[in-house]
This record gives sequence, structure tokens and C-alpha cells, in this order.
Amino acid sequence: MVTAAKKPTDQAELFSASTAKEIQAILWKAADKLRGSIDAAQYKEFVLGLIFLKYVSDAFEERRAELAKELAEDGISEDRLDDFLEDRDEYTGAHVFWVPETARWSWIAAHAKSQGVGKLLDEAMDAVMTENASLKGVLPKIFNRDNVDQKRLAELVDLISDARFGGSENKPAQDVLGEVYEYFLGNFARAEGKRGGEFYTPQSVVRLIVEILEPYEGRVYDPACGSGGMFVQASKFIEAHRGRGHKADIAVYGQELNERTWRLGKMNLAIHGIDGNLAPRWGDTFADDKHPDLKADFVMANPPFNIKDWARDEGDPRWKFGVPPRNNANYAWLQHMVSKLGERGVAGIVLANGSLTDQQGGQGEIRQALIEADLVACMVALPPQLFRTTQIPACLWFLSKDKTPQGAKRLDDRRGEILFIDARGMGEMKDRTERILTDADLAKIAGAYHAWRGTASAREEGLTYRDELGFCFSANLETVREHGYVLTPGRYVGAVEAEKEDAEAVAARIATLTEVLYELFNKSSEAEKTVRKQLGRIDA
Repeated sequence: MVTAAKKPTDQAELFSASTAKEIQAILWKAADKLRGSIDAAQYKEFVLGLIFLKYVSDAFEERRAELAKELAEDGISEDRLDDFLEDRDEYTGAHVFWVPETARWSWIAAHAKSQGVGKLLDEAMDAVMTENASLKGVLPKIFNRDNVDQKRLAELVDLISDARFGGSENKPAQDVLGEVYEYFLGNFARAEGKRGGEFYTPQSVVRLIVEILEPYEGRVYDPACGSGGMFVQASKFIEAHRGRGHKADIAVYGQELNERTWRLGKMNLAIHGIDGNLAPRWGDTFADDKHPDLKADFVMANPPFNIKDWARDEGDPRWKFGVPPRNNANYAWLQHMVSKLGERGVAGIVLANGSLTDQQGGQGEIRQALIEADLVACMVALPPQLFRTTQIPACLWFLSKDKTPQGAKRLDDRRGEILFIDARGMGEMKDRTERILTDADLAKIAGAYHAWRGTASAREEGLTYRDELGFCFSANLETVREHGYVLTPGRYVGAVEAEKEDAEAVAARIATLTEVLYELFNKSSEAEKTVRKQLGRIDA
């Protein structure tokens, strides 16, 4: 008699998993089983809260093991060992969160069946927040509710307990847990579609901004920080180029409007070992700037595109270059970020392509004023389909308060010039709907900028700048004036002749048409509301 082979359980699959990616996929599949029993809006907090608790517990246990080894080497007797091991200063002094015994993952896993896993998790979250002021109000306490399937929750806790976060890739547990957190954030963004863009920027776009700005040290600011991806990537950049010990060379400042997203950001920074200031609570950057006196060395942001309903105050001192229109906040974001730059500050900002050409509501005049103030350093046209959460074509603005050689930095003098880069034909499709910029793409774009600016990294790599037809062009301000202060890179870099158009160009045009149709739809909706209102008055 032939029997069908049993399908391996999630736990069995996890034991056989040997890479971080395999662990991520298995945990995602297991967590997904809970989706139906939890409110969709809370699901992110629910799952990421569990991963965060596992992280703080693992970090605590790692520090505890280190401390026990140090004490044994110092000859501390076993009867005195516990007193030292429970000294919270030994943990907080090493930048490790203090975790009370009943909040430690090992304790929860051991008592989950006898005392109820949901109750234990809520109590653990509360205990960790009580003992660590920086986490006050951050962690979710939603595990013991009637709508949560406690059996599946217990299974997920078991899986997370069994996951070999140290892995066989010789990565610290913190790094693997951080990767799991990022993986889940990305999956949540894809699952939520347009709303996912509120908290997540595609990693290759974030990497490009960081690779161009090179935030090695100083103050880094993001006024629409979402889940903190810009800060995490900046930290990874420093670690890759200067080592883990230099991560503290940057001071992180951020602000987020959405309460739940603010919580995700606080957890994300903590799980990556970043001591960031995301303000004591969430808030509107325009109406309630949480860092009013900040002057940053680096500003990196992906603010929401084309906001129509925003806290506009015509008398706001940030509008040095013109009052932004009520129905579009793009130039409000740009001017806010300019106001935050220090004397030699630089910024990288993701905006909709409309910001390159818009004339309505005084936007053309504001763009002209920014250009004439010599604040625009570089413009990058991005390829379509990088953002799964929106079909609106996007670009990158790079601003600089000082385009001089800057003394010892020995940069090239780029006063009165703007670098235009057309990257619309770059990237490769990750799947049917999502494109990513490859390492080679990132190197080419960032390399062009650094060669143009004459940075130390360009000198080290022997890069020299020259215009490349169809890709990059350095324009003086007179040329930009001749183009009516329009900043579309394609106007400046020229086009490479081809016998036939490739799929990239067609996709770019489709994305542009999508944006036009999107704008027309919004305008027609407004017109329809006006007509209906007028008809209502006539009927009355």
C-alpha cells in the first residue's frame, strides 16, 4: 500500500532552513495564517511587535551571556553571580534594553500553554515599555483579544522561538532579526498597495539616495520618516564603508504623521541598534514641526506625492521662495527641507514627476526661485514601476546649500550648474509588476554624481565626469533658463538613436500617461462636486 508523503509542517521547514531568506519566508507564511482573525489595520503591529519582542529578548540574553563570561573571568563566585547579572546598569550601559524576567522570550515560551500566550505577551509588552522610557507607548498590547486565534498565535511563538536567528551565515542575531523586520515591512507594503506607500520606500530607491549623499557623519533628518527605512539604510552604508563601530557617527531625527507608522519606525530603529529621535509622539510636519530648531547635514525623504489637503499657512516663514498652492504640497515639502539644511547641508527627496514641470498655483515661480538661489544640485528621472504602491512616475531632487569646493574637501566647483541624470531605462523587473535598480545601476548613477561633484570616493575610484548622451548632462543656469526652468532630465541629456523603441521607453510613456489621467480624474471629480453642489442649490 502506497501512502502519500506528509506535507512538512512550518516547524519542520524552519529546522531545515539554512539561510535568513528561507527563515523569512517560512515565518511570513506562518504569520499569514493569523491574518483573518486580526483587524487588517493592526496586523502589521501585531506581527512586527512579536519580532521586536524577540529581538529585545535575544539582545538581552546575549548581553547576559557576555556578562556572565566577564564575571567568571574576574573570579566572581556563583552565589554572587545573579546579583550582577540582574544589574540593569550593566545592560543599559551597553545600549541594551532592560527586559524583566517575565518579558523574556524564554519565559514566555515556557509558560505559554499553562498561562495563556496572549495574556503573557500583552504583559510582556507592558513590562518592557514600563522599564524603558524610550519605548513608552510604542509596543502593541493587542494579543489577548477575543478576535485573536490563540492556538495559531501559540504556534507562531513556537516558530519564532525555534528560528535559528544566528543562522549558518555567521550573522549576528540582531542583523538577521533586522532583515526579518525589513522583509515583513516590504511584504506588508506590497499587500496594502497604495496605503503601503505611507510607511515604506523601495529599498533600491533608498539605497540610491544614500549612495549619492554619503551620510558618514552628522545630523540626518527625515520629515516624513515612515518606518525609518532611510535611517536604517544610512546606518548600513556607514557600517559597510567604515565598520559597525561608526554607526553612532550620525544623529538621527525624524517625524511621522501616522501613529501606527510612528510605532513601526521606533521599533525598526531599535531593532537595528539606531538611537534615533523620532519625537515623543507623532505629528504633522507642516502644522507641528517636532524639530523646529534643527539644522541638518543630510535630509532624506520620500514624502507623500501631490497632497491636496495639507496644513497650509500663508504666513509660514518656511515659504521663502513662494507660498505653495493649497491643492499640492510638493513645493511645501521642498521648502521645508531647505529650511532644515545647515550651512553645507545636502538633501535627497523623492517627488512625483509633476514637480519638474508644474506651473499651476505659483509652483513654476517657486521652482525658478530655488534654481536661481543655486540650491538644485542634481535631478534624477527614475524608471517606472519602482513603486508598487503608486503608478505615478517619480524623480529625485538633490539639493545643496554649498556647491563650492568646500576647502579641505577639494570638491569641484559646481556653482551655477545642475547635473541631470535620466535613469528611466534602468533597472530590472523583480516580478510582473515591480522593478528594482540593480547594484550596477546604483553604481552608475551614484558614480556619475560623485564624478561630477569631485568627491573623495570619486577620486579613490579614479572617476572623472563627462556628459553622456541619453544618460547625463551638466547644464549651466543659462541653459535651464532657456528651457523655462523645467527640470525634466530628458530635455537636457538628449536621446540615443535607436532603430526601434524598447519596452523601457514604452513603459515610461505609459507611466507618464497614467499620471496625466490621474490628474484629470482628480480635476473632473472636483468639477463634478461643484456641479452637483450648484444643481442642489437650483433644486432647493
